Amino acid sequence: MSVGEVDEERSFRHAIGPGILFAGAAVGVSHLVQSTRAGASYGLSLIGVILLANLVKYPAFRLGPQYAAATHTSLLEGYRRLGRAPLVLYALVTAATMFGVQAAVTFVCAALLLALLGSDASPVLASGGLLAVCLGLLAVGSYAWLDRITKASVAIFTVATLVATAVAIGRVDWTLSWWPDVDAFGRGDWLFIAALVGWMPSAIDVSHWQSLWVLARAKDAGKLPSVRAALFDFHFGYGMTAFLAVCFVLLGVAVIHGRDVEIPQQAHAFGALLVRLYAETLGEWSRPIVGAAAFFVMFSTTFTVVDGFPRALDVLAQRLRSVETPTTITAERAPIGRTYVVSAAVLFVGSMGILAFAASSLRTLVDFATTASFLTAPVLAALNHAAMRHVPEVGRMSTALRIGSLAGIAVQAAIAVGWLWLSFTE
Repeated sequence: MSVGEVDEERSFRHAIGPGILFAGAAVGVSHLVQSTRAGASYGLSLIGVILLANLVKYPAFRLGPQYAAATHTSLLEGYRRLGRAPLVLYALVTAATMFGVQAAVTFVCAALLLALLGSDASPVLASGGLLAVCLGLLAVGSYAWLDRITKASVAIFTVATLVATAVAIGRVDWTLSWWPDVDAFGRGDWLFIAALVGWMPSAIDVSHWQSLWVLARAKDAGKLPSVRAALFDFHFGYGMTAFLAVCFVLLGVAVIHGRDVEIPQQAHAFGALLVRLYAETLGEWSRPIVGAAAFFVMFSTTFTVVDGFPRALDVLAQRLRSVETPTTITAERAPIGRTYVVSAAVLFVGSMGILAFAASSLRTLVDFATTASFLTAPVLAALNHAAMRHVPEVGRMSTALRIGSLAGIAVQAAIAVGWLWLSFTE
């Protein structure tokens, strides 16, 4: 093996991490709840829609790690070079979504943990405990612990989900239609599909988190990744999210489809229902497997979201003040930024405030937060596309990627317009 091959192998090994963090952040409510509900209500017919959603959003998510590896700066520096308006827009989207999203994912995670343990403790108090644990781990271990703990969580829920799917696959009715019967769809069906596509695999602003995780991973590993290595890591995590989405659809088909079961609208209640139905269908032995998969799916999401919002706000505040210096490797551990600490504290207080005083209307708050991200997705995707004009040649988009990115922006814009039309017309 030549010296160049050894260096490339090390680059790939050191780059692995941000892609798995992406999977940890993305495989959450969109998979556990939305994908399973798609299988439960529509059989196999929405698998193609889910895969198409992953394809349409692929360029926007890919550009985050690609920009970071090519420039050694975050995607928010690319926004800064486009002007102040993109940074302000990103700040508004983040402010509108972060409390509702953090409260929702933490509440679902806490409810699943209590269901798994058979405890009747308050899910609000359990949520506070989970948030405190996540913040404590990040305070002590920073990115290093985020990377290692999320990798462990993703490994557990991936194995558990694969085992559950393998057990259930024999119960899937493969004669079901693989294409949705759009002629029979009503307004509610289209709204569900719009929401499913809008949040599959995640919100576009997670691409900014991943660009920051690429740089944090470089400092932790002591080596800046090549563009090729960073994209290998991204494709590994992104492919995992798409595959697991299909697994959850199959679980919904096997366990719920065709049964006379009322599907609850609340995410935490749906997760608990899934675990119960699995135990009733396959036997009590399956409860811990499905319960572990459901809990670690939500724990990894909770943990990465606890880090993602403050990390992005810290860098955003810096970019509003000054130019970002390209990341360099030093022996000293980078201190946690003051804005990160303040943002994390505000996120904790705001999320707990929502849970303490508005848990009964949490769905409304989350709908507002998710809608804000959903409707701004084509705008953020367009800004990601525009930011790539400032990268060196090694990181520039190929012709195929550029065309795919523009097509993805157009499709997301069309879906957003269609959602608005359906929402405000009878």
